[in-house]
Amino acid sequence: MSIPVTEQVNPDTADIDLLSTPDQVRLMNAQDALVAPAVATRADAIARVVDEVSARMRAGGRLVYIGAGTAGRLGVLDASEIPPTFGESPDRVVGLIAGGRRALTDAVENAEDDPDAGAADLAGIGLTAADSVVGIAASGRTPYVIGALEHARELGAFTAAVSCNPDSAIGRAADVAIEVVVGPEVLTGSTRLKSGTAQKLVLNTITTLTMIKLGKTYGNLMVDLQATNEKLHRRSERLVTIATGCDTTTARTALDACGGSVKTAIAMILLDAGADEAAERLARHDGMLRAALAEG
Repeated sequence: MSIPVTEQVNPDTADIDLLSTPDQVRLMNAQDALVAPAVATRADAIARVVDEVSARMRAGGRLVYIGAGTAGRLGVLDASEIPPTFGESPDRVVGLIAGGRRALTDAVENAEDDPDAGAADLAGIGLTAADSVVGIAASGRTPYVIGALEHARELGAFTAAVSCNPDSAIGRAADVAIEVVVGPEVLTGSTRLKSGTAQKLVLNTITTLTMIKLGKTYGNLMVDLQATNEKLHRRSERLVTIATGCDTTTARTALDACGGSVKTAIAMILLDAGADEAAERLARHDGMLRAALAEG
C-alpha cells in the first residue's frame, strides 16, 4: 500500500536535529514557503466552493466546517471569528469537531474513527439541503469526515473537502475536492505543520470571500464588524473616516446616531441622510452598501 504524501519522510529535514537553531528556523521557514504556491494551484476549486457557499448563504443556508484533531480545530477557529469580524450570527458559520468541545483543548484521538459520529453531529444541528458542508482532513481519509460528507450529500447539501493528499477519500465523497499537496512534513506525519497552514489559508479564503460576496465589506473595509471593545470602537471610527473622508468627530456622531453600525454611518454621511433613511436603503439592497449608495 503506497504511503500518503502527508505520512512520507521529508529528505530535506532528515538531519534537522543536528543543525544550529538559526539553521533549523531557516529550514522550517523554507518548508513553510512551499505552502502558499501549493494553495494557489487549487484556486479554481476554491472559487467554486466560494460561489456555492455564498449563493446558499444568501438564500438562508449555513456554512458548516467539520473535521477531527488539528483540522477540526482550524474549522472551529475560522467559524468563531466570523461574528466579530463580519457581524454574522454565530449559527450561520458553524464549526464541528470530532469528540466535541473537549477535543478543542484535549486530544480525543479515537473520535475520528467513527463515520456515524460525523453524520450524527450534522444531524444534531439540523443540517438541511440549504446548507454547505466543508470536510477538513489533512490525510483525506478520516472516517468521521467521510461519514459527515456522505450524510450531507444524501440530504442534498453542497459538500466540499479540504485535504493535503491527492485523490483523497474525502475528496471523492464531496462535490468539490480542494487537495493542497504541500509535500512531506518537517516532522514525519505532523500535519499540524505545513498541512495545517495550507488548511488555514484555504478556510480563510472561503469565509473571507464569502463574506465579501454577502456585502459584509465595502472594498476591503470590514463595515459589519462588531465593536465590542475600545479598540474596535476606534477601528469603527477609522473605517468611517476612510470610507467617507470625514473627520473623527463626524464619524463618531454618525456612529452614535445609528447604534454603532459602521455600514449605516457610512451611508448616512455619503447620502447626507438620517440613520433611519440610511438603514432603510441598506435593507432594500440586502445590506449591500455599494448598491445602496448607487440607488438614485
